[in-house]
Amino acid sequence: MDKKVLDHDVPTEEPVTFHFLAKFYPENAEEELVQEITQHLFFLQVKKQILDEKIYCPPEASVLLASYAVQAKYGDYDPNVHKRGFLAQEELLPKRVINLYQMTPEMWEERITAWYAEHRGRARDEAEMEYLKIAQDLEMYGVNYFAIRNKKGTELLLGVDALGLHIYDPDNRLTPKISFPWNEIRNISYSDKEFTIKPLDKKIDVFKFNSSKLRVNKLILQLCIGNHDLFMRRRKADSLEVQQMKAQAREEKARKQMERQRLAREKKMREEAERTRDELERRLMQLKEEATMANEALMRSEETADLLAEKAQITEEEAKLLAQKAAEAEQEMQRIKATAIRTEEEKRLMEQKVLEAEMLALKMAEESERRAKEADQLKQDLQEARESERRAKQKLLEITSKSSYTQSMNSSTTTLPTDLPSFNLINESLSFDFKDTDMKRLSMEIEKEKVEYMEKSKHLQEQLNELKTEIEALKLKERETALDILHNENASRGNSKHNTIKKPQAQGRRPICI
Repeated sequence: MDKKVLDHDVPTEEPVTFHFLAKFYPENAEEELVQEITQHLFFLQVKKQILDEKIYCPPEASVLLASYAVQAKYGDYDPNVHKRGFLAQEELLPKRVINLYQMTPEMWEERITAWYAEHRGRARDEAEMEYLKIAQDLEMYGVNYFAIRNKKGTELLLGVDALGLHIYDPDNRLTPKISFPWNEIRNISYSDKEFTIKPLDKKIDVFKFNSSKLRVNKLILQLCIGNHDLFMRRRKADSLEVQQMKAQAREEKARKQMERQRLAREKKMREEAERTRDELERRLMQLKEEATMANEALMRSEETADLLAEKAQITEEEAKLLAQKAAEAEQEMQRIKATAIRTEEEKRLMEQKVLEAEMLALKMAEESERRAKEADQLKQDLQEARESERRAKQKLLEITSKSSYTQSMNSSTTTLPTDLPSFNLINESLSFDFKDTDMKRLSMEIEKEKVEYMEKSKHLQEQLNELKTEIEALKLKERETALDILHNENASRGNSKHNTIKKPQAQGRRPICI
Protein backbone atom coordinates (compact mmCIF):
# COMPACT_ATOMS: atom_id res chain seq x y z
CA MET A 1 0.00 0.00 0.00
CA ASP A 2 3.04 2.29 0.35
CA LYS A 3 4.04 1.88 -3.31
CA LYS A 4 2.79 3.94 -6.18
CA VAL A 5 0.33 2.13 -8.43
CA LEU A 6 2.66 2.00 -11.42
CA ASP A 7 5.54 0.69 -9.27
CA HIS A 8 3.67 -2.58 -8.98
CA ASP A 9 3.84 -5.38 -11.53
CA VAL A 10 1.08 -4.04 -13.78
CA PRO A 11 0.73 -3.74 -17.57
CA THR A 12 2.39 -0.67 -19.03
CA GLU A 13 -0.14 -0.04 -21.82
CA GLU A 14 -2.96 2.40 -21.27
CA PRO A 15 -5.60 2.44 -20.08
CA VAL A 16 -4.80 0.22 -17.09
CA THR A 17 -7.91 -1.52 -15.74
CA PHE A 18 -8.04 -2.46 -12.06
CA HIS A 19 -10.46 -4.79 -10.31
CA PHE A 20 -10.53 -4.26 -6.55
CA LEU A 21 -11.37 -7.68 -5.09
CA ALA A 22 -11.64 -9.30 -1.69
CA LYS A 23 -8.41 -11.20 -0.88
CA PHE A 24 -9.81 -13.36 1.92
CA TYR A 25 -13.18 -15.05 1.57
CA PRO A 26 -15.54 -15.46 4.55
CA GLU A 27 -16.54 -18.91 5.77
CA ASN A 28 -20.03 -17.73 6.64
CA ALA A 29 -21.01 -14.67 4.64
CA GLU A 30 -24.15 -14.04 6.69
CA GLU A 31 -22.17 -13.85 9.95
CA GLU A 32 -19.01 -12.11 8.74
CA LEU A 33 -20.17 -9.53 6.19
CA VAL A 34 -21.49 -6.88 8.53
CA GLN A 35 -22.01 -3.79 6.41
CA GLU A 36 -24.42 -3.83 3.49
CA ILE A 37 -21.98 -2.17 1.06
CA THR A 38 -19.37 -4.86 1.83
CA GLN A 39 -21.94 -7.55 1.18
CA HIS A 40 -23.00 -5.93 -2.10
CA LEU A 41 -19.45 -5.57 -3.46
CA PHE A 42 -18.58 -9.14 -2.45
CA PHE A 43 -21.79 -10.37 -4.10
CA LEU A 44 -20.75 -8.68 -7.36
CA GLN A 45 -17.30 -10.31 -7.12
CA VAL A 46 -18.61 -13.83 -6.53
CA LYS A 47 -21.31 -13.44 -9.20
CA LYS A 48 -18.72 -12.40 -11.80
CA GLN A 49 -16.44 -15.32 -10.87
CA ILE A 50 -19.32 -17.77 -11.33
CA LEU A 51 -20.37 -16.26 -14.67
CA ASP A 52 -16.70 -16.23 -15.83
CA GLU A 53 -16.49 -19.90 -14.72
CA LYS A 54 -13.63 -19.23 -12.28
CA ILE A 55 -15.89 -20.88 -9.71
CA TYR A 56 -17.56 -24.06 -10.96
CA CYS A 57 -21.31 -24.04 -10.43
CA PRO A 58 -23.62 -26.96 -11.41
CA PRO A 59 -26.48 -26.07 -13.80
CA GLU A 60 -29.34 -26.43 -11.31
CA ALA A 61 -27.55 -24.20 -8.76
CA SER A 62 -26.83 -21.67 -11.55
CA VAL A 63 -30.57 -21.26 -12.17
CA LEU A 64 -31.31 -20.76 -8.48
CA LEU A 65 -28.48 -18.23 -8.15
CA ALA A 66 -29.75 -16.40 -11.23
CA SER A 67 -33.22 -16.10 -9.67
CA TYR A 68 -31.75 -14.44 -6.56
CA ALA A 69 -29.66 -12.10 -8.77
CA VAL A 70 -32.86 -11.07 -10.58
CA GLN A 71 -34.65 -10.50 -7.26
CA ALA A 72 -31.76 -8.30 -6.10
CA LYS A 73 -31.93 -6.21 -9.27
CA TYR A 74 -35.64 -6.00 -10.07
CA GLY A 75 -37.33 -6.43 -6.70
CA ASP A 76 -40.56 -8.41 -6.33
CA TYR A 77 -41.95 -10.20 -9.39
CA ASP A 78 -44.87 -8.44 -11.06
CA PRO A 79 -46.41 -10.26 -14.07
CA ASN A 80 -47.74 -6.95 -15.41
CA VAL A 81 -44.22 -5.44 -15.46
CA HIS A 82 -41.86 -8.41 -15.84
CA LYS A 83 -43.26 -9.81 -19.06
CA ARG A 84 -41.76 -12.45 -21.34
CA GLY A 85 -38.33 -11.36 -22.61
CA PHE A 86 -37.46 -8.96 -19.79
CA LEU A 87 -34.29 -11.01 -19.05
CA ALA A 88 -33.19 -11.22 -22.69
CA GLN A 89 -30.31 -8.76 -22.24
CA GLU A 90 -29.20 -10.05 -18.83
CA GLU A 91 -26.12 -12.28 -18.30
CA LEU A 92 -27.34 -14.68 -15.66
CA LEU A 93 -25.93 -18.13 -16.49
CA PRO A 94 -22.40 -19.35 -17.32
CA LYS A 95 -21.98 -20.06 -21.04
CA ARG A 96 -20.99 -23.64 -20.15
CA VAL A 97 -24.44 -24.23 -18.65
CA ILE A 98 -26.27 -22.70 -21.62
CA ASN A 99 -24.32 -24.85 -24.11
CA LEU A 100 -24.91 -28.02 -22.10
CA TYR A 101 -28.67 -28.18 -22.71
CA GLN A 102 -30.99 -28.06 -25.69
CA MET A 103 -32.88 -25.13 -24.27
CA THR A 104 -33.79 -21.79 -25.81
CA PRO A 105 -33.25 -18.47 -23.96
CA GLU A 106 -37.02 -18.37 -23.43
CA MET A 107 -36.95 -21.76 -21.70
CA TRP A 108 -34.13 -20.65 -19.39
CA GLU A 109 -35.99 -17.44 -18.64
CA GLU A 110 -39.15 -19.39 -17.81
CA ARG A 111 -37.33 -21.54 -15.22
CA ILE A 112 -35.47 -18.58 -13.72
CA THR A 113 -38.69 -16.58 -13.50
CA ALA A 114 -40.54 -19.48 -11.83
CA TRP A 115 -38.04 -19.39 -8.93
CA TYR A 116 -37.81 -15.60 -9.04
CA ALA A 117 -41.53 -15.37 -8.33
CA GLU A 118 -41.05 -17.41 -5.12
CA HIS A 119 -38.64 -14.80 -3.67
CA ARG A 120 -41.36 -12.18 -3.19
CA GLY A 121 -40.80 -9.97 -0.17
CA ARG A 122 -36.99 -10.22 -0.12
CA ALA A 123 -35.11 -6.93 -0.20
CA ARG A 124 -31.95 -6.51 -2.29
CA ASP A 125 -29.56 -7.22 0.60
CA GLU A 126 -31.56 -10.33 1.59
CA ALA A 127 -31.54 -11.70 -1.97
CA GLU A 128 -27.78 -11.04 -2.29
CA MET A 129 -27.14 -12.83 1.01
CA GLU A 130 -29.15 -15.87 -0.12
CA TYR A 131 -27.00 -15.89 -3.28
CA LEU A 132 -23.79 -15.86 -1.20
CA LYS A 133 -25.05 -18.56 1.19
CA ILE A 134 -25.45 -20.90 -1.78
CA ALA A 135 -22.23 -19.83 -3.52
CA GLN A 136 -20.06 -20.33 -0.43
CA ASP A 137 -20.83 -24.06 -0.51
CA LEU A 138 -19.44 -24.48 -4.05
CA GLU A 139 -16.23 -26.53 -4.19
CA MET A 140 -14.08 -23.80 -5.83
CA TYR A 141 -15.44 -20.90 -3.76
CA GLY A 142 -12.61 -18.86 -2.21
CA VAL A 143 -9.85 -21.25 -3.32
CA ASN A 144 -6.62 -19.72 -4.69
CA TYR A 145 -4.84 -22.25 -6.89
CA PHE A 146 -1.05 -22.41 -7.39
CA ALA A 147 0.95 -24.74 -9.65
CA ILE A 148 3.47 -26.73 -7.57
CA ARG A 149 5.70 -29.84 -7.79
CA ASN A 150 6.27 -32.41 -5.08
CA LYS A 151 9.65 -34.02 -4.24
CA LYS A 152 9.18 -36.52 -7.06
CA GLY A 153 8.58 -33.74 -9.57
CA THR A 154 4.87 -34.52 -10.00
CA GLU A 155 2.83 -31.52 -11.07
CA LEU A 156 0.09 -30.67 -8.57
CA LEU A 157 -2.10 -27.77 -7.54
CA LEU A 158 -2.04 -26.13 -4.11
CA GLY A 159 -5.33 -24.64 -3.00
CA VAL A 160 -5.45 -22.06 -0.19
CA ASP A 161 -8.81 -21.08 1.28
CA ALA A 162 -10.53 -20.18 4.53
CA LEU A 163 -10.64 -23.80 5.74
CA GLY A 164 -7.02 -24.85 5.13
CA LEU A 165 -4.57 -26.08 2.50
CA HIS A 166 -5.57 -28.59 -0.18
CA ILE A 167 -3.56 -30.59 -2.71
CA TYR A 168 -5.28 -31.20 -6.07
CA ASP A 169 -4.63 -33.12 -9.22
CA PRO A 170 -4.18 -30.53 -12.06
CA ASP A 171 -7.14 -32.05 -13.87
CA ASN A 172 -9.46 -32.00 -10.85
CA ARG A 173 -9.93 -28.71 -9.05
CA LEU A 174 -13.08 -29.90 -7.30
CA THR A 175 -11.92 -32.75 -5.07
CA PRO A 176 -8.60 -32.43 -3.20
CA LYS A 177 -6.33 -35.48 -3.00
CA ILE A 178 -5.48 -34.45 0.56
CA SER A 179 -6.36 -31.53 2.83
CA PHE A 180 -4.71 -29.86 5.82
CA PRO A 181 -7.26 -27.97 7.94
CA TRP A 182 -5.82 -24.93 9.71
CA ASN A 183 -6.44 -26.42 13.14
CA GLU A 184 -4.21 -29.42 12.26
CA ILE A 185 -1.21 -27.46 10.89
CA ARG A 186 1.66 -26.62 13.29
CA ASN A 187 4.04 -24.73 10.99
CA ILE A 188 4.26 -23.44 7.43
CA SER A 189 7.62 -22.18 6.06
CA TYR A 190 9.53 -21.71 2.85
CA SER A 191 13.19 -21.38 1.93
CA ASP A 192 13.97 -20.16 -1.55
CA LYS A 193 11.41 -22.06 -3.66
CA GLU A 194 10.81 -24.97 -1.27
CA PHE A 195 7.67 -24.82 0.83
CA THR A 196 7.12 -27.00 3.95
CA ILE A 197 3.85 -27.88 5.75
CA LYS A 198 4.27 -29.45 9.21
CA PRO A 199 1.14 -31.12 10.63
CA LEU A 200 0.23 -30.72 14.28
CA ASP A 201 0.44 -34.50 14.72
CA LYS A 202 4.17 -35.17 14.74
CA LYS A 203 3.58 -38.78 13.70
CA ILE A 204 2.58 -37.53 10.24
CA ASP A 205 5.45 -36.66 7.89
CA VAL A 206 5.87 -33.11 6.69
CA PHE A 207 4.73 -32.26 3.18
CA LYS A 208 7.19 -30.37 0.98
CA PHE A 209 6.71 -28.92 -2.47
CA ASN A 210 8.34 -26.42 -4.84
CA SER A 211 6.76 -23.52 -6.66
CA SER A 212 7.98 -21.84 -9.80
CA LYS A 213 8.85 -18.43 -8.39
CA LEU A 214 9.95 -16.90 -5.09
CA ARG A 215 7.20 -14.30 -5.45
CA VAL A 216 4.61 -17.08 -5.58
CA ASN A 217 5.94 -18.49 -2.27
CA LYS A 218 5.60 -15.06 -0.68
CA LEU A 219 2.03 -14.81 -1.87
CA ILE A 220 1.21 -18.33 -0.63
CA LEU A 221 2.61 -17.48 2.82
CA GLN A 222 0.64 -14.24 2.90
CA LEU A 223 -2.56 -16.12 2.12
CA CYS A 224 -1.77 -18.79 4.71
CA ILE A 225 -1.11 -16.25 7.47
CA GLY A 226 -4.19 -14.18 6.63
CA ASN A 227 -6.58 -17.13 6.30
CA HIS A 228 -5.25 -18.80 9.46
CA ASP A 229 -5.58 -15.58 11.42
CA LEU A 230 -9.19 -15.19 10.25
CA PHE A 231 -9.87 -18.89 10.94
CA MET A 232 -8.80 -18.41 14.57
CA ARG A 233 -10.53 -15.06 14.95
CA ARG A 234 -13.87 -16.49 13.80
CA ARG A 235 -13.76 -19.01 16.62
CA LYS A 236 -13.20 -16.44 19.34
CA ALA A 237 -15.42 -13.78 20.80
CA ASP A 238 -15.81 -10.70 18.61
CA SER A 239 -13.73 -7.65 19.47
CA LEU A 240 -15.45 -4.57 20.86
CA GLU A 241 -15.13 -2.82 17.51
CA VAL A 242 -16.73 -5.73 15.65
CA GLN A 243 -19.47 -5.97 18.27
CA GLN A 244 -20.23 -2.29 17.77
CA MET A 245 -20.28 -2.71 14.00
CA LYS A 246 -22.63 -5.67 14.27
CA ALA A 247 -24.88 -3.78 16.68
CA GLN A 248 -25.04 -0.85 14.28
CA ALA A 249 -25.72 -3.23 11.40
CA ARG A 250 -28.53 -4.89 13.37
CA GLU A 251 -30.04 -1.51 14.19
CA GLU A 252 -29.81 -0.43 10.56
CA LYS A 253 -31.33 -3.72 9.43
CA ALA A 254 -34.14 -3.37 11.96
CA ARG A 255 -34.75 0.21 10.81
CA LYS A 256 -34.90 -0.87 7.17
CA GLN A 257 -37.17 -3.76 8.09
CA MET A 258 -39.54 -1.37 9.85
CA GLU A 259 -39.40 0.97 6.86
CA ARG A 260 -40.21 -1.91 4.50
CA GLN A 261 -43.08 -2.96 6.75
CA ARG A 262 -44.38 0.62 6.82
CA LEU A 263 -44.21 0.85 3.04
CA ALA A 264 -45.91 -2.53 2.76
CA ARG A 265 -48.69 -1.34 5.06
CA GLU A 266 -49.11 1.88 3.10
CA LYS A 267 -49.16 -0.07 -0.15
CA LYS A 268 -51.77 -2.42 1.29
CA MET A 269 -53.86 0.51 2.54
CA ARG A 270 -53.58 2.18 -0.86
CA GLU A 271 -54.69 -1.00 -2.60
CA GLU A 272 -57.60 -1.41 -0.17
CA ALA A 273 -58.61 2.23 -0.68
CA GLU A 274 -58.49 1.76 -4.43
CA ARG A 275 -60.59 -1.39 -4.14
CA THR A 276 -63.07 0.47 -1.91
CA ARG A 277 -63.22 3.33 -4.39
CA ASP A 278 -63.83 0.96 -7.28
CA GLU A 279 -66.54 -0.81 -5.28
CA LEU A 280 -68.22 2.50 -4.40
CA GLU A 281 -68.05 3.62 -8.02
CA ARG A 282 -69.59 0.33 -9.08
CA ARG A 283 -72.28 0.67 -6.43
CA LEU A 284 -72.96 4.27 -7.52
CA MET A 285 -73.41 3.17 -11.12
CA GLN A 286 -75.76 0.42 -9.93
CA LEU A 287 -77.80 2.93 -7.91
CA LYS A 288 -77.96 5.27 -10.88
CA GLU A 289 -79.26 2.43 -13.03
CA GLU A 290 -81.84 1.56 -10.36
CA ALA A 291 -82.90 5.22 -10.16
CA THR A 292 -83.33 5.38 -13.93
CA MET A 293 -85.40 2.21 -13.90
CA ALA A 294 -87.53 3.55 -11.02
CA ASN A 295 -88.11 6.80 -12.93
CA GLU A 296 -89.21 4.89 -15.97
CA ALA A 297 -91.51 2.71 -13.84
CA LEU A 298 -93.00 5.85 -12.25
CA MET A 299 -93.67 7.42 -15.62
CA ARG A 300 -95.32 4.20 -16.82
CA SER A 301 -97.44 4.09 -13.63
CA GLU A 302 -98.56 7.69 -14.13
CA GLU A 303 -99.48 6.99 -17.75
CA THR A 304 -101.40 3.87 -16.71
CA ALA A 305 -103.22 5.77 -13.96
CA ASP A 306 -104.25 8.54 -16.36
CA LEU A 307 -105.41 5.99 -18.91
CA LEU A 308 -107.45 4.08 -16.30
CA ALA A 309 -109.01 7.29 -15.01
CA GLU A 310 -110.04 8.29 -18.53
CA LYS A 311 -111.45 4.82 -19.22
CA ALA A 312 -113.38 4.83 -15.94
CA GLN A 313 -114.92 8.20 -16.80
CA ILE A 314 -116.01 6.97 -20.23
CA THR A 315 -117.50 3.79 -18.73
CA GLU A 316 -119.38 5.83 -16.15
CA GLU A 317 -120.86 8.06 -18.86
CA GLU A 318 -121.87 5.00 -20.90
CA ALA A 319 -123.60 3.52 -17.82
CA LYS A 320 -125.53 6.77 -17.31
CA LEU A 321 -126.59 6.80 -20.95
CA LEU A 322 -127.78 3.19 -20.78
CA ALA A 323 -129.73 3.93 -17.62
CA GLN A 324 -131.35 6.85 -19.35
CA LYS A 325 -132.31 4.69 -22.31
CA ALA A 326 -133.72 2.03 -20.00
CA ALA A 327 -135.92 4.68 -18.34
CA GLU A 328 -137.12 5.90 -21.68
CA ALA A 329 -137.96 2.34 -22.70
CA GLU A 330 -139.92 1.89 -19.49
CA GLN A 331 -141.85 5.06 -20.16
CA GLU A 332 -142.54 3.93 -23.69
CA MET A 333 -143.88 0.60 -22.38
CA GLN A 334 -146.19 2.33 -19.94
CA ARG A 335 -147.40 4.59 -22.67
CA ILE A 336 -148.13 1.69 -24.97
CA LYS A 337 -150.00 -0.16 -22.24
CA ALA A 338 -152.13 2.86 -21.61
CA THR A 339 -153.11 3.20 -25.22
CA ALA A 340 -156.36 1.51 -26.07
CA ILE A 341 -156.29 -0.72 -29.07
CA ARG A 342 -159.61 -1.31 -30.51
CA THR A 343 -159.03 -3.98 -33.00
CA GLU A 344 -157.72 -7.45 -32.37
CA GLU A 345 -154.91 -6.99 -34.85
CA GLU A 346 -153.77 -3.85 -33.18
CA LYS A 347 -154.02 -5.59 -29.84
CA ARG A 348 -151.90 -8.47 -31.09
CA LEU A 349 -149.40 -6.07 -32.59
CA MET A 350 -149.44 -4.10 -29.41
CA GLU A 351 -148.83 -7.19 -27.31
CA GLN A 352 -145.92 -8.08 -29.56
CA LYS A 353 -144.48 -4.60 -29.23
CA VAL A 354 -144.97 -4.71 -25.46
CA LEU A 355 -143.13 -8.02 -25.34
CA GLU A 356 -140.30 -6.63 -27.43
CA ALA A 357 -140.21 -3.52 -25.27
CA GLU A 358 -140.02 -5.63 -22.12
CA MET A 359 -137.19 -7.74 -23.54
CA LEU A 360 -135.36 -4.57 -24.63
CA ALA A 361 -135.87 -3.00 -21.20
CA LEU A 362 -134.56 -6.18 -19.51
CA LYS A 363 -131.55 -6.25 -21.80
CA MET A 364 -130.90 -2.56 -21.17
CA ALA A 365 -131.05 -3.13 -17.40
CA GLU A 366 -128.54 -6.01 -17.57
CA GLU A 367 -126.17 -3.95 -19.72
CA SER A 368 -126.50 -1.02 -17.30
CA GLU A 369 -125.67 -3.28 -14.35
CA ARG A 370 -122.65 -4.76 -16.18
CA ARG A 371 -121.31 -1.29 -17.07
CA ALA A 372 -121.78 -0.17 -13.45
CA LYS A 373 -119.68 -3.13 -12.20
CA GLU A 374 -117.02 -2.39 -14.82
CA ALA A 375 -116.92 1.24 -13.63
CA ASP A 376 -116.45 0.07 -10.04
CA GLN A 377 -113.58 -2.25 -11.13
CA LEU A 378 -111.90 0.59 -13.04
CA LYS A 379 -112.14 2.82 -9.96
CA GLN A 380 -110.41 0.07 -7.93
CA ASP A 381 -107.66 -0.30 -10.59
CA LEU A 382 -107.19 3.49 -10.51
CA GLN A 383 -106.71 3.41 -6.75
CA GLU A 384 -104.12 0.56 -7.10
CA ALA A 385 -102.27 2.48 -9.85
CA ARG A 386 -102.12 5.58 -7.65
CA GLU A 387 -100.82 3.43 -4.77
CA SER A 388 -98.09 2.00 -7.11
CA GLU A 389 -97.24 5.55 -8.17
CA ARG A 390 -96.90 6.57 -4.51
CA ARG A 391 -94.57 3.58 -3.77
CA ALA A 392 -92.44 4.32 -6.88
CA LYS A 393 -92.02 7.94 -5.79
CA GLN A 394 -90.98 6.79 -2.29
CA LYS A 395 -88.35 4.30 -3.73
CA LEU A 396 -86.98 7.01 -6.03
CA LEU A 397 -86.61 9.30 -3.02
CA GLU A 398 -84.70 6.54 -1.12
CA ILE A 399 -82.37 5.84 -4.07
CA THR A 400 -81.67 9.57 -4.46
CA SER A 401 -80.71 9.86 -0.76
CA LYS A 402 -78.44 6.73 -1.02
CA SER A 403 -76.66 8.16 -4.08
CA SER A 404 -75.82 11.40 -2.28
CA TYR A 405 -74.49 9.39 0.71
CA THR A 406 -72.38 7.16 -1.57
CA GLN A 407 -70.88 10.21 -3.28
CA SER A 408 -69.89 11.71 0.07
CA MET A 409 -68.33 8.39 1.16
CA ASN A 410 -66.48 8.12 -2.17
CA SER A 411 -65.01 11.60 -1.81
CA SER A 412 -63.80 10.79 1.70
CA THR A 413 -62.35 7.34 1.05
CA THR A 414 -60.65 7.88 -2.32
CA THR A 415 -58.29 10.50 -0.94
CA LEU A 416 -55.07 8.44 -1.00
CA PRO A 417 -51.85 9.24 0.81
CA THR A 418 -49.39 11.08 -1.43
CA ASP A 419 -46.26 11.00 0.71
CA LEU A 420 -45.50 7.24 0.29
CA PRO A 421 -41.55 6.94 1.26
CA SER A 422 1.94 -8.03 4.73
CA PHE A 423 3.36 -8.40 6.42
CA ASN A 424 7.07 -7.76 5.82
CA LEU A 425 9.33 -10.38 4.19
CA ILE A 426 12.97 -10.68 5.35
CA ASN A 427 15.58 -12.20 2.99
CA GLU A 428 14.34 -15.30 1.21
CA SER A 429 13.46 -17.60 4.09
CA LEU A 430 10.37 -17.21 6.22
CA SER A 431 8.49 -19.37 8.67
CA PHE A 432 5.11 -19.07 10.37
CA ASP A 433 4.21 -21.11 13.46
CA PHE A 434 0.63 -21.76 14.46
CA LYS A 435 -0.14 -22.00 18.16
CA ASP A 436 -1.20 -25.52 18.98
CA THR A 437 -2.87 -24.54 22.25
CA ASP A 438 -6.08 -23.65 20.49
CA MET A 439 -5.90 -26.24 17.73
CA LYS A 440 -7.14 -29.28 19.65
CA ARG A 441 -9.96 -27.25 21.14
CA LEU A 442 -11.22 -26.42 17.67
CA SER A 443 -11.71 -30.00 16.48
CA MET A 444 -15.01 -30.64 18.30
CA GLU A 445 -16.31 -27.22 17.32
CA ILE A 446 -15.54 -27.79 13.64
CA GLU A 447 -17.26 -31.18 13.72
CA LYS A 448 -20.34 -29.47 15.15
CA GLU A 449 -20.24 -26.90 12.35
CA LYS A 450 -20.17 -29.66 9.75
CA VAL A 451 -23.33 -31.25 11.21
CA GLU A 452 -25.12 -27.89 11.23
CA TYR A 453 -24.08 -27.32 7.62
CA MET A 454 -25.48 -30.68 6.52
CA GLU A 455 -28.84 -29.93 8.13
CA LYS A 456 -28.97 -26.46 6.62
CA SER A 457 -28.26 -27.65 3.08
CA LYS A 458 -30.85 -30.48 3.09
CA HIS A 459 -33.76 -28.30 2.00
CA LEU A 460 -31.63 -26.53 -0.61
CA GLN A 461 -30.53 -29.86 -2.09
CA GLU A 462 -34.16 -30.91 -2.44
CA GLN A 463 -34.88 -27.77 -4.46
CA LEU A 464 -31.82 -28.26 -6.66
CA ASN A 465 -32.60 -31.93 -7.26
CA GLU A 466 -36.11 -31.00 -8.36
CA LEU A 467 -34.80 -28.59 -11.00
CA LYS A 468 -32.08 -31.04 -12.07
CA THR A 469 -34.75 -33.65 -12.72
CA GLU A 470 -36.73 -31.21 -14.86
CA ILE A 471 -33.86 -30.31 -17.22
CA GLU A 472 -31.92 -33.62 -17.22
CA ALA A 473 -33.76 -34.88 -20.32
CA LEU A 474 -32.53 -31.87 -22.32
CA LYS A 475 -28.84 -32.32 -21.43
CA LEU A 476 -26.33 -32.93 -24.23
CA LYS A 477 -24.00 -35.52 -22.70
CA GLU A 478 -21.31 -34.99 -25.35
CA ARG A 479 -20.91 -31.34 -24.24
CA GLU A 480 -20.17 -32.14 -20.60
CA THR A 481 -16.86 -30.67 -19.42
CA ALA A 482 -14.37 -32.48 -17.18
CA LEU A 483 -15.62 -30.45 -14.19
CA ASP A 484 -19.23 -31.45 -14.95
CA ILE A 485 -18.25 -35.12 -14.94
CA LEU A 486 -16.24 -34.74 -11.72
CA HIS A 487 -19.09 -32.89 -10.01
CA ASN A 488 -21.59 -35.62 -10.99
CA GLU A 489 -19.25 -38.31 -9.65
CA ASN A 490 -18.84 -36.44 -6.35
CA ALA A 491 -22.60 -35.98 -6.10
CA SER A 492 -23.26 -39.68 -6.71
CA ARG A 493 -20.73 -40.58 -3.98
CA GLY A 494 -22.13 -38.02 -1.56
CA ASN A 495 -18.91 -36.00 -1.52
CA SER A 496 -19.07 -32.29 -0.83
CA LYS A 497 -16.74 -29.44 -0.04
CA HIS A 498 -17.17 -29.87 3.69
CA ASN A 499 -16.95 -33.64 4.09
CA THR A 500 -13.83 -34.18 1.92
CA ILE A 501 -11.65 -31.95 4.07
CA LYS A 502 -11.43 -34.67 6.74
CA LYS A 503 -10.01 -37.35 4.40
CA PRO A 504 -6.38 -37.25 5.65
CA GLN A 505 -7.53 -37.99 9.18
CA ALA A 506 -9.52 -41.00 7.96
CA GLN A 507 -6.37 -42.57 6.52
CA GLY A 508 -4.93 -43.81 9.81
CA ARG A 509 -2.22 -41.16 10.23
CA ARG A 510 -0.05 -42.75 7.50
CA PRO A 511 2.91 -40.83 6.06
CA ILE A 512 1.89 -38.54 3.25
CA CYS A 513 3.04 -39.66 -0.18
CA ILE A 514 1.73 -37.96 -3.29
